[in-house]
Amino acid sequence: MSGNRKIKIYHGLRPLAFLFRIGVTIRNYLFDKDILHSRSFPIPVICVGNITVGGTGKTPHTEYLIRLLKEEFQVAVLSRGYKRKSKGFVLADARTAMEEIGDEPYQMAHKFPDIYMAVDRDRSHGIEQLTDGHTAPGTKVIILDDAFQHRYVKAGKTILLIDYNRPIYMDCMLPAGRLREPQKGKTRADIIIVSKCPQAMSNEEEEELRRNISPEPHQQLYFTTLSYGKLQPLFTNGKERQLESLESDEHILLVTGIASPAAIIKRLEQHTSHIKTVTFADHHDFSEADLQKVEKTFDELPEKKLIITTEKDAARLINHPLVGEKLKPYIYVLPVSVEFLNEGEKMFNQNIIEYVRENSRNSSLSEG
Repeated sequence: MSGNRKIKIYHGLRPLAFLFRIGVTIRNYLFDKDILHSRSFPIPVICVGNITVGGTGKTPHTEYLIRLLKEEFQVAVLSRGYKRKSKGFVLADARTAMEEIGDEPYQMAHKFPDIYMAVDRDRSHGIEQLTDGHTAPGTKVIILDDAFQHRYVKAGKTILLIDYNRPIYMDCMLPAGRLREPQKGKTRADIIIVSKCPQAMSNEEEEELRRNISPEPHQQLYFTTLSYGKLQPLFTNGKERQLESLESDEHILLVTGIASPAAIIKRLEQHTSHIKTVTFADHHDFSEADLQKVEKTFDELPEKKLIITTEKDAARLINHPLVGEKLKPYIYVLPVSVEFLNEGEKMFNQNIIEYVRENSRNSSLSEG
């Protein structure tokens, strides 16, 4: 139960967290009173974001929306492009390097070549570019990735993600905790999703989460869990592998640069207890020393072995010039997606599709 969950709070940093809270509260007040202005756009805009720094599953949920909408609508995704080397607005194509747009946008651009994938720190400017009629022709819906605090844009539908493992009602402000803003900011969301839930979460725990989150009457609350796909070779044309094909005597080196690999480790432990990890910070750029460490650690494992990494890390590794040829045949990527619990998928899908259909019609009428 969530009441037994422990999360790390740096109590010595609470004075700094108090000051940060004051600053964020003043900023939100200025937007709430329309002193700072939020801008609406005549096109369906869906925002996916969180209140907690890192690790709530924004990318898998954004990809869920892409899959849901792309058959009926021309989708554009707009991200900040965290840690990219470029500036301003960039619209990705097949030749765009990961360094120009960031790891997660690169991942989505290559998984979904039939969408527009763009990055711009100024989301208003990015939307202007995507809707100017020639940069991204035919765009019918824009998904804003990680833009809950970017209040200069008023999205038509806002989705807030809350990590089951670190619920916002147990957390506190940065830098003592991981909250970007006070938890009352959740009232701006149209939809709240508790992500990374156990697949077999009980009805009692769901009700406890519902009570603690206490959604407003206008808000819909859903619960999702992570689902892992087949292992895919990153550098070779070898066969995909079902996770179930992993054998109990097989040794795995898990290489990650994400917010938390705990969920992946727990899933892999269902098949083998021989798991060694080499972990880095979220969005980590692999250096020569990092890759040497990976190779050394892998060499020390017994013969029956492989390397598993995430899709986000694969985006940084696929064209990395320092990945050793000896390692390449052993590196597999573990795809992740989300599944809705307790038959929430149908209602969520209907809610999103109806919003996009209705507002796409309105957009077309205004253009006419």
